[in-house]
Amino acid sequence: MLEGIVRESIGKKGTKALRRDGYLIANIYGKGLENINAAFKENEYIRTARNKSTLAFPVSIDGKEMQVVVQSYESHPVTGKLLHVDLMVAQPSVLTHYMVPIEATGESIGIKNKGLLNVSKRRLRVQAKIEDLPKSIVIDITDMDIGDAKLIRDIDASENVKFTDSDRVAVLSIIKAK
Repeated sequence: MLEGIVRESIGKKGTKALRRDGYLIANIYGKGLENINAAFKENEYIRTARNKSTLAFPVSIDGKEMQVVVQSYESHPVTGKLLHVDLMVAQPSVLTHYMVPIEATGESIGIKNKGLLNVSKRRLRVQAKIEDLPKSIVIDITDMDIGDAKLIRDIDASENVKFTDSDRVAVLSIIKAK
């Protein structure tokens, strides 16, 4: 379980001091809950986020345990170092919006013909309860040739998961290599 601390000072000076000590700044929020300004050890957070088996993972702040989902993060434009993360509390049986990663499977005809897989949207916005949320949305690309694209309307969602992006948005396509 990821252990964190509550930030007393939310100003620039306190934030810089925490980052200098190796902490990652985080905001934790949820529907009907009070926002928590927190900080995690950066290396522990990265290790936990990479090794999670579902979208939600447990954290402990000031003795209070909760399941959270990464909503957004901010990284340094040059170094790529994480600066800030927004975590939403995954409340059971509450219908909420989540960003779910996509995963392409299969060997495409277009890729065999020297095409490239172009992923337009790495994560799709869905509305679901945390219990019904898939770890990733799997898209089969075996029947795609060069010039073909998969739109959101072409993806099958489970019965309790609803896509909230426009149905005519391209998720991935096979393009001709230059």
